[in-house]
Amino acid sequence: MMKRSPPDDRGGGKNPAAPAKSRSRSEDIERQAEEVFELTKTSWAARDHVRRKGQFDLSESEFLTLDLLTRQQPMSVGELLRAVGVLPAQMSRILRSLESKTARPMIRCEINAKDKRKVDVFITEMGLKAHQTYRSARLAMTIAALDQLDDRDRQEFMRILGQMRTMFANSLSTK
Repeated sequence: MMKRSPPDDRGGGKNPAAPAKSRSRSEDIERQAEEVFELTKTSWAARDHVRRKGQFDLSESEFLTLDLLTRQQPMSVGELLRAVGVLPAQMSRILRSLESKTARPMIRCEINAKDKRKVDVFITEMGLKAHQTYRSARLAMTIAALDQLDDRDRQEFMRILGQMRTMFANSLSTK
């Protein structure tokens, strides 16, 4: 049996993301952006709830660092900070945290053999475990939410999400 989403209230009453006839397009977009932000905040709260259940306590920047290292290693500190989008001092704090946050370090840093000015960063077994645990917990929340949508709504959501992901990626690549 397919699950149905609640009907869309196009009058702007209960659904703040729905357009109202009296609002301008820019006002509609701003209200819809507010609704997306509310969803993001709810996701943060859900993540914090998972943290309280004894999962790995990773910040988004720490997770992004581990995620990059699962795809390519070693990476230099400079490559990581550019990819994560943080300042050098912030990356230093992220790396220190990943080295000391758990009983065993999640990353290992070594001086680059070819260029002694560079530091190469590697993910450890503990880092792989933390990455997978955090990722699985976040995916489980998303799977549960997507399961509440019927097939048509889920496909439409994924189509729009793909467009937004492309726009965000293009925006980041031009900076």
